[in-house]
Amino acid sequence: MKIPIILKNEADALEKYYQKHYPAVAPLVKNCFLNTIETTVKEAKEDYFVITGDIYAMWLRDSSEQLMHYVRYAAYDEELQTIIEGVIRRQVQMILIDPYANAFNESPNGKHYSDDGVKTDPYVWERKYEIDSLCEPIYLIYRYWKTTGKDSIFNANVKRVLETMLDVFTLEQRHENSDYLFLRKDCREIDTLPGNGKGNPVGYTGMTWSGFRPSDDRCLYGYLIPAQFQAVHTLGYAAEILRDCYHDPDTAGKCEKLAAEIAEGIEKFGIIEHQKYGKIYAYETDGLGNYLLMDDANTPSLLSLPYLGACAIGDEIYQNTRKFVLSGENPNYYEGSVLKGIGSEHSEPETIWPIAIIMQALTSEDKTEIKECIDMLVNSHAGTYFMHESIHKDNPADFTRSWFAWANSLFAELLIQVKEKGFFD
Repeated sequence: MKIPIILKNEADALEKYYQKHYPAVAPLVKNCFLNTIETTVKEAKEDYFVITGDIYAMWLRDSSEQLMHYVRYAAYDEELQTIIEGVIRRQVQMILIDPYANAFNESPNGKHYSDDGVKTDPYVWERKYEIDSLCEPIYLIYRYWKTTGKDSIFNANVKRVLETMLDVFTLEQRHENSDYLFLRKDCREIDTLPGNGKGNPVGYTGMTWSGFRPSDDRCLYGYLIPAQFQAVHTLGYAAEILRDCYHDPDTAGKCEKLAAEIAEGIEKFGIIEHQKYGKIYAYETDGLGNYLLMDDANTPSLLSLPYLGACAIGDEIYQNTRKFVLSGENPNYYEGSVLKGIGSEHSEPETIWPIAIIMQALTSEDKTEIKECIDMLVNSHAGTYFMHESIHKDNPADFTRSWFAWANSLFAELLIQVKEKGFFD
């Protein structure tokens, strides 16, 4: 895979910045900045396939986030434009194959994570329905368009994807009308849906149902609040594209109407009065009176709401929620001798995910907090000079996934933003 010169040059410049301002970070810069393009992007005949790292499959969410820190440079380099547009073409193809699937094979080889009791297309690696699987590629498209000004990507298939997202999100406002099932046998409880694969019951709220979280673990209650925020903003991006690039105000209006319904549902069902923290966002709710107070390391998360563009960092309810999720009252929050931060039900207890520490820094305006987060990340790579999936709070050598490109890309995004904001100047 030929690496665009602009990415090599930007990696060099970023490394030099940290050699001067924070030498302990410098050895991680090129590793993390270039990891996706060096090791996970594969050129195909007409597009590009992006693996997650140590799993040879392409997640719609991960592949979008893996490339996101490169998009800011795309306006200046045709090689990089070719790669990003190729990845977008592949993502579009995958969504049109199955909009409920979260991960795909490079070819129609029939490989899959597990037999889930439902016949799937041979391109599908896993069919866990997650709202972010539709949102993330559309945000990649939107950001690429806004960065480069190129509208040549807006072909008939991209429009079909926008319409597909609208149709799926609308259908899943009333999940009882959906045919989607996910029933995996001989697995952990969090790897399958209850109710014979239908999920726990939900009431109508205006929000759109999700089977699984961005951790790929099942939702306990079907309305995942961080994903609702992401859906609202993605529908807004879709409406702008439909109106400005496809000259289709009718479908744009439908996107805006659905976004308003979801937003109203968040306001009515997603905000809880906490005895200690005041008004905070629930992580999940079902519209039947049940809700879950927690957060997970994976994005979309409650912690990541400003990163998603859902609210300002200083928003009162967000700040209340942030205090909650970064406390011991969040069942996924841990503090140890090396790390403190948010983990996930997906991994072992007392392990913390670097992407959560990175997200904590990305959603902070407190220089002391940002520096503390970077310090933890620098001191917990166990001599590998890469980010990992999860790390034991007391032992950096006890980690999962030595090759997890999303985490490396997100750390690079943090380092870029710190430099752009003149943090150390």
